[in-house]
Amino acid sequence: MRRMSMVGAVLGGTLLLGACSSGGAGGGAGAPAGGGGPSTPAAARASAAVLSIEPGDGAKEVAPGAVRVSVATGKLTEVTVTGQDGRPVDGALAADHLTWTPTAGALAVGATYRVDARAADADGLATTATSTFTTLVPQRTVKVEDNVVTGQDVGVGMIISVDFGGLKVRNKEAVERAIVVEASDGTQVRGHWFENDTRLDLRPAAYWKPGTTVQVHLRTKSVELAPGVYGATERDEHFTVARSRISEVDARTHQMVVKEDGRPDEVVPIVAGTDDNPSWNGTMVISAKSRMEKITSEGQTNLKGPGYEATEPHAMRLTTSGTYLHGNPAARGVAGRANISHGCIGLPDTPEGSDDTPGGRIYNASKVGDVVVVRNSVKKEPLDPANGLSGWNLTWEQW
Repeated sequence: MRRMSMVGAVLGGTLLLGACSSGGAGGGAGAPAGGGGPSTPAAARASAAVLSIEPGDGAKEVAPGAVRVSVATGKLTEVTVTGQDGRPVDGALAADHLTWTPTAGALAVGATYRVDARAADADGLATTATSTFTTLVPQRTVKVEDNVVTGQDVGVGMIISVDFGGLKVRNKEAVERAIVVEASDGTQVRGHWFENDTRLDLRPAAYWKPGTTVQVHLRTKSVELAPGVYGATERDEHFTVARSRISEVDARTHQMVVKEDGRPDEVVPIVAGTDDNPSWNGTMVISAKSRMEKITSEGQTNLKGPGYEATEPHAMRLTTSGTYLHGNPAARGVAGRANISHGCIGLPDTPEGSDDTPGGRIYNASKVGDVVVVRNSVKKEPLDPANGLSGWNLTWEQW
């Protein structure tokens, strides 16, 4: 069981306090001076410390975040909270030893817990209190999902994107505490809310360093996301950052320079969007890959001309609105000289997608999380950072 104290020592799971208990004070050895008989025990003195456990003993329908142990006229020396399975609950004792609260998501819904608390007053006299309560059964839960594929190697631009199933999250601070990201090199991340607080993206201040292992802990189960709505996800994931691969597209010169680990690796002729349907400018991240993908105009804003639908090879998705870096059979003979697409970045390829083409080579060398930067498109509208994994278009201060 979890024990917390700043005094005494822990031996064999038992906290040893450096003070007397409240059981009483012992008399001296032998008879007092001038007396002829045995000494009389002194009356036991009660501790001045007053413990308070919220909720009270026997409480039901308790919100998991409503648990609190506190003390007046003394200091907490030990707090243990256990479930029906006997496992301890993680929690934190305040620096002043006056309160204890559980870690976000540590208490499950629909479960029974026992609290054992101990405190001591200024003279070291101890007092104890116990409470048993049952947490509520939520009327609604939401499965929280993210874009992490555990064990995957990703590019340096990887952004962790957490989706709450369309729910507008009201208790954002608790949710942010319940989603823990740990990098092997100590890199810290920060969250940014998008889409009316239904999505939380997390990234570091700069691109990840190659070779970094990143662990993601989703601890949203039993966390109240919004009034009466609780998370239902408890999952551990990890990914590894591979080499740095950044592709720089110039829509004016119709060229893409691929840099691997900072060094130019390849220059590829491309086609970008026409002047009527120009490509986005800005920093985008590959969020998904597909050897063959049906690409349509659905979701594309300000489309000029008729809609379209085509199955294209070697597709790497860059935005939610439908921008891809993909093989384009129509780009053969045109790439490097003109822009002919509806906004995608096209690479010469065959209809079936040959590995020997620029489209095939780029596809096979690319990973989810690789960065694609587009410049010199005639499009004036800025790229929304919520459109795909485009959060790198915000400065760290804006993030």
